[in-house]
Amino acid sequence: MMGSIKVTGLNELTLGLKKKVNLDAVKKVVKQNGAELQREAQRNAPVDTGTLKRSIALEIADSGTAAIVEPTVEYAPYVEFGTRFMEAQPYLRPAFNEQKEKFKKDMKKLVE
Repeated sequence: MMGSIKVTGLNELTLGLKKKVNLDAVKKVVKQNGAELQREAQRNAPVDTGTLKRSIALEIADSGTAAIVEPTVEYAPYVEFGTRFMEAQPYLRPAFNEQKEKFKKDMKKLVE
């Protein structure tokens, strides 16, 4: 695993979503954004043999309310963050930073 991201305000978001939104719509947005994140990370991944690119997987968790996109090869963090011998070649963070803004907009549309 490469690291973790802590999201605050999930309880408030969950309460707001339960009041205003059909949970199926939330699951659809999560799945769609997860798939887009996976595609963009694969597009950004540097290719030597293609193993890293192919290893970037999407998993839908928590009954469809969470999407996990992560590479499964053991050397993935070294490519993302670099080493003292190798420059970083970020592929996942740029994809995540771009996708999170779209995800926020999509979720905001659901609660309006």
